Amino acid sequence: MKARRNKKQIPSFRKLLKTSKVKLENKLKNKQFKQQSTLKKYRKEQRKLRQAVKDAVSKKPIPLEDPREKQPGKRIETEEEEEEEALPLDMMDEDDLQLMRDLGQRASFLTRDLSSSEPVHVKKRKHERIIEKYEKIPRTLQTAPEKELIHLLPIKDKSGIIPQTREKPVTDNNQDEEDEEEMELEEEIIEDPIRELTLEEHLIERRKKLQEKKMHIAALASAILSDPESNIKKLKELRSMLMEQDPDVAVTVRKLVIVSLMELFKDITPSYKIRPLTEAEKSTKIRKETQKLREFEEGLVSQYKFYLENLEQMIKDWKQRKLKKSNVVSLKAYKGLAEVAVKSLCELLVALSHFNFHNNIIVLIVPLMNDVSKSISEMCCEAVKKLFKQDKLGQASLGVIKVISGFVKGRNYEVRPEMLKTFLCLRIKEVEVKKDTEDINKPKKFMTFKEKRKTLSRMQRKWKKAEEKLERELLEAEASESTEKKLKLHTETLNIVFVTYFRILKKAQRSPLLPAVLEGLAKFAHLINVEFFDDLLVVLHTLIESGDLSYQESLHCVQTAFHILSGQGDVLNIDPMKFYTHLYKTLFKLHAGATNEGVEIVLQCLDVMLTKRRKQVSQQRALAFIKRLCTLALHVLPNSSIGILATNRILMHTFPKTDLLLDNESQGSGVFLPELDEPEYCNAQNTALWELHALRRHYHPIVQRFAAHLIAGAPSEGSEALKPELSRRSATELFETYSMAAMTFNPPVQSSSSKRKDEVLQGDAFLNEDLNQLIKRHCSEVATHLPLDFSRYSTTSLRRRFVFK
Repeated sequence: MKARRNKKQIPSFRKLLKTSKVKLENKLKNKQFKQQSTLKKYRKEQRKLRQAVKDAVSKKPIPLEDPREKQPGKRIETEEEEEEEALPLDMMDEDDLQLMRDLGQRASFLTRDLSSSEPVHVKKRKHERIIEKYEKIPRTLQTAPEKELIHLLPIKDKSGIIPQTREKPVTDNNQDEEDEEEMELEEEIIEDPIRELTLEEHLIERRKKLQEKKMHIAALASAILSDPESNIKKLKELRSMLMEQDPDVAVTVRKLVIVSLMELFKDITPSYKIRPLTEAEKSTKIRKETQKLREFEEGLVSQYKFYLENLEQMIKDWKQRKLKKSNVVSLKAYKGLAEVAVKSLCELLVALSHFNFHNNIIVLIVPLMNDVSKSISEMCCEAVKKLFKQDKLGQASLGVIKVISGFVKGRNYEVRPEMLKTFLCLRIKEVEVKKDTEDINKPKKFMTFKEKRKTLSRMQRKWKKAEEKLERELLEAEASESTEKKLKLHTETLNIVFVTYFRILKKAQRSPLLPAVLEGLAKFAHLINVEFFDDLLVVLHTLIESGDLSYQESLHCVQTAFHILSGQGDVLNIDPMKFYTHLYKTLFKLHAGATNEGVEIVLQCLDVMLTKRRKQVSQQRALAFIKRLCTLALHVLPNSSIGILATNRILMHTFPKTDLLLDNESQGSGVFLPELDEPEYCNAQNTALWELHALRRHYHPIVQRFAAHLIAGAPSEGSEALKPELSRRSATELFETYSMAAMTFNPPVQSSSSKRKDEVLQGDAFLNEDLNQLIKRHCSEVATHLPLDFSRYSTTSLRRRFVFK
């Protein structure tokens, strides 16, 4: 016979973990606690039962006869007691006796034999005796307790099988209970009371516990990083620490575990998405290495899923202000845990955009972008911006845009503007530029065998074959994404973005989202379909004329309109004179106060309106804008003045005939009308740029340099030409470079030559040098030519007094 196979298998890691020392101790403690609690409950029930029996015996009348005849002695005793306690019938009246009997017959619920199945109102027998009626009354009997039997092994003889039993010895329950109560009292006396720790001792103990937990987390993380495939099961042990129950270190340990797991997943996650195995793949035989890799991938995906669920639950608990039953973490600590959980989700959103459950992370992050807490909202918005900037293909960006669009629509456009401002970080414009270069550089075609045979020698064909093989390998190794796939994803993304923008323009024109919408349209306007241009321009002009927009929002409308016309709108024959008029009219709303930040948008608008559309701009319009910009430069901050003067320099180069503003002579008829809002009819050719002479004496050195440069005619060479660091920068770059946001001089003021501290200025050192010389000269003249003679003056004054008298 074949030997039986040993079915005993090596215990798995899960079983070993269950039978670890800590769990065995916990199981033993739980078992002991359960036994003690069941014993206490049993004793309590027994006490209650005995008390109830005693009460029932004392209250209920003892029956006349005992139906059981096994204890005649006891029956005689009870009868004697009844005779002593009961009243004789001779002492009762006949009427009372008859009334008692009638009442006894009517009380059917007392006199009914419960064991019988007869109805209550059955015809009574005529000769039924009174004693039999008493026998039918249910009563508690004081009988001996039934003995429990222990069944033993049976004995077999000739007659058959004889069952064997033995009585279980009965212990005195009262004595046992008294003994147990004495033991419990002794244990309570023996146990020492727990000593209360001081605050310093408590902090030391907490620091010690925390250090042990940190070492344990570090050991697990190091083991996983050293060999992820072999130690993937330790992720579960580390994740179980998210449920830390020690109230002293629970919050800190959970935060540390969240961050540690996040960094671990970022390090050990592969660069591809793990899909579930099919039934055919599971049934096929594979090598050990492949099986090990599969186990690693399955374990990684499952633990990653559980980890994300834990983070989601932490955020939900914080949102719902739900306190757990364990009461380990307070409500105040929930916010700190939730912030760490949100930060980890943001990191995973950006770092693992290719991995499983990325869409689940997006669904968690997008609602938090509109959170009441400003820190959490900014954290999520920054993560989404970072994802948009680094997403080259566009798959992850498309998923985020879909969720944001649906969320904005579901909230009826009542969301934070920062949610829509994240759209500005999409890389669609850059990818479109790359697409053009890829179209220009068409892929190289390899020569056929016939072409090689005609044109190349045998040795050349050999070298050409090796070269083509190498080029094919390089193309495969490059693994560049398909341009068509990118273009398709970006087109779908832009469609969703424009649908969101147009919905807000149509339904929520007074929404705080409008500036973000206009800014987004200004950026992506060159990608809008030409069919929508007319309608969009009409909507923008209506918004400007309504007067409900702020100045910055109206500037965004103008900027959007000209971005539309500078892209595909070049083919349209549209003269946006109303937008020129609006900008010219509202330029003087800018000043050195709150609206100074709007200068940057104005500079961008002027670049699109005048410089890029130079062929559609008349000379009168250019002259009017140059004159008004020079006037505006007098009452704005220095960085704004520099940007405006740089714009005027570009306009003078773009429109050379505008140098007539530097002459005093008027050109043509009419007088300049600065208060007129129409740039075409204000006669700007009959004025001069006198503002440049005032700006030449400005306290800012760069403003002085630009003013002198424009007075000289904006030359590109010579002594009045600008330095390369000024001439090569655009107006917007100069505005940002010399910003006054830090409330300091930019560039800083050069410090004067330092003087020695011990040198003290005395006397005339504080006065001007010329004044000192004049004082010295007059003093010397008085000393030499006009000597003071007080006696002569005193005599002459006395003579005059006498004359007057």
